[in-house]
Amino acid sequence: MNDLSHTPRSSWIQRIGPGLITACVVIGPGSITTSSKVGATHGFGLTWIVLVAVVFMLTFMKLGARVGVVSDLSPAQLLTNHFGRPLAVLIGVGTFFISASFQFGNNLGVDAAVKELSRDVLSEARRNELLPWLDYSVVAFNALAIAFLFAFKNLYRALERLMMCFVGLMLVSFALNLGFALAHSVPAPEIPAAEAPPLISFELLGLVGTTFVITAAFYQAYLVQQKGWTRDDLADGMIDARVGSILMALITLMIMCTAAAVLRGQPLTGYNEVAAQLAPLFGKWGRPLFCIGLFAAAYSSFLVNSMIGGFILADGLGLGSRPDQPATRVLTATVLLIGMAVALFVIKAGFDPVPAVVAAQAVTVLAAPLTAWALIWLTNQASIMGDDTNSSKTNLLAWVGFVLLLAMAGYTLIRKVIPKLATLLSGDGP
Repeated sequence: MNDLSHTPRSSWIQRIGPGLITACVVIGPGSITTSSKVGATHGFGLTWIVLVAVVFMLTFMKLGARVGVVSDLSPAQLLTNHFGRPLAVLIGVGTFFISASFQFGNNLGVDAAVKELSRDVLSEARRNELLPWLDYSVVAFNALAIAFLFAFKNLYRALERLMMCFVGLMLVSFALNLGFALAHSVPAPEIPAAEAPPLISFELLGLVGTTFVITAAFYQAYLVQQKGWTRDDLADGMIDARVGSILMALITLMIMCTAAAVLRGQPLTGYNEVAAQLAPLFGKWGRPLFCIGLFAAAYSSFLVNSMIGGFILADGLGLGSRPDQPATRVLTATVLLIGMAVALFVIKAGFDPVPAVVAAQAVTVLAAPLTAWALIWLTNQASIMGDDTNSSKTNLLAWVGFVLLLAMAGYTLIRKVIPKLATLLSGDGP
């Protein structure tokens, strides 16, 4: 079952890994855009939302890690044994579509980082000359990702080491950006009472949704099994989940606070605008530092997100859950190619991605709460967990998180999916 032999206890660095990988997939272009927009709009006042979202993410990461270390079977195999194949397939298909949707955003993040960096390393004339070719940078990076996927016999070990490098890049880049921001900060403008954030808005839900990623928490079970952890490593799994959650919170808060300090009141619609706004404020180092962090976030999420969709679908279909089984790598490559194709259509042909986004949102409405419920159910079964079933405190947090996902799903369905679907069916355009 295991991709690695039992982890030696002599080195602390070898006692973490799955949580760090999960942090990499959570901190992606969507997270950077949303946290920047919230910081620029509302300043430092909504940092508590990040902390709340991280608490729920940590709770479900722990559930996933505990299932992975206690059971010799994968989550989809366990669900199949108790409920039959259809439930496992439903979760697998839902996760696959969610990952493919995120992958489109990750490709656009890589594209934006490359193009923004080119402003600082190429002359304007040379950049204009190469710009049509820069549109295809996502093809090169997808080719590298697929090569990485099939090149390593021990895929988990290579992935863990690569993600450690990406986490380091993100921490350094965004910490330096925050340092520049604090040095250049100006008094924040007064926000009239009428502009106070509503209790529920897509902006705030987006901040929660890009941090509390239930499919990534579910995949934690697969990562700890690939790491080689068993029941004896349960304590390490819990510490590892905490480390990953702290990294998520730290990086997200650094990005939000940077925007709150220097971009307050400025309308931001994407990460390219964040980079453009930092350039005149921070001088020649502002944009490159941000773009390095953006690239690390996009490409790390790029790799792990595709594995989440590929591995969980393969497992749901009964085709395997380990990196050494062909179906997991083939379906992971499929997620990569779908994300690349949609991104290229958008970049080169001005393709309208709204139908694909609506479809992904519709799948998320069903798949996210279902996946959360599956983790809660699995970790409460004595026949699976033995003496390691959930405590009352863990169950309370988990069920509150489940209700939050249900509320977010309902709000998205009513306020986003149904109106856009009606518009698309009427032929009036997005």
